[in-house]
Amino acid sequence: MTATLTDAISAFKPALPLAVAFSGGADSTALLLACAEKWPGQVHAVHIHHGVQAAADDFERHCRAFCAQLQVPLTVRRVDGRHAPGQSPEDAARRARYMAFGAVALEEYEKLAIKNIAIAQHADDQVETLLLALSRGSGLPGLSAMPSSWVRKGLTYHRPLLRVRASDIRAWLAGRGVAWMDDPTNVDQQFTRNRIRARLLPALEAIFPQFRDTFARSAAHAAQAQALLLELAVQDLALIGAPPVIASLQRLSRPRQANLLRHWLDSAFHVVPSAAQLAELLDQIAVCTTRGHQIRIKVGTGFCERRGTVLHWYNPAVLL
Repeated sequence: MTATLTDAISAFKPALPLAVAFSGGADSTALLLACAEKWPGQVHAVHIHHGVQAAADDFERHCRAFCAQLQVPLTVRRVDGRHAPGQSPEDAARRARYMAFGAVALEEYEKLAIKNIAIAQHADDQVETLLLALSRGSGLPGLSAMPSSWVRKGLTYHRPLLRVRASDIRAWLAGRGVAWMDDPTNVDQQFTRNRIRARLLPALEAIFPQFRDTFARSAAHAAQAQALLLELAVQDLALIGAPPVIASLQRLSRPRQANLLRHWLDSAFHVVPSAAQLAELLDQIAVCTTRGHQIRIKVGTGFCERRGTVLHWYNPAVLL
């Protein structure tokens, strides 16, 4: 069920001290204010300056002024948020943010003993993420949408507002007379997420008023199923070996082979095969019954190939 911002913060119990990712927008403003009031003197803000849009300097100035008013320490980290050819601007900005969080943690959070970071994504963001995953034909990892917490490079990230509507966050701020900055790119409908927000969410609201709750339940079911598949993949890989022995792989059903290979490639090489690449690889494994049968298939940024009795993955660009 959706929750009020007050209830969400009341239920949020991270280890302290806590860092809050603060952009200056409505969502992060509400999160920072609520956390600073709940844990005075225990909250640190971090602002990532992407340097992509003209308003970035205005956002930084606003964040500095707001944190000074709250008497909350602020760290500003400038990053290059430009996207590479073929990469979405949103993905480039997200990757730059997490790299910056990690760098700040190494340089500053160690002496402050900060190991937890709160991010202000909310119920509408969760729905948008799920709809984007459906539009791309994603599997269970994508349909699981965003987790409420996860660990990355020694830092624990939290999304305490995932059950709070965007409109409720803004109403909470307006009721307290608190100002925020509006990101001009959020209304640019060249971005799919913005079109979903502007056109699709109002239609869903009219037809299925409880869609935030039901979509969240579906995402939770997908996340639970994905957790079971990961558990099975870990067990299968332990039995078959890494790199996987081809003859042992062949004794598994095709879905279990796919599950194991996805886990092996991701955990060992941070490679995610496309559906077509994985299907071709499975076809080749199925017919690999003679000593001379060769396998060499493009997977991600490198190649899967047979070496003796096992399957290897390598990237020729980084070979010695």
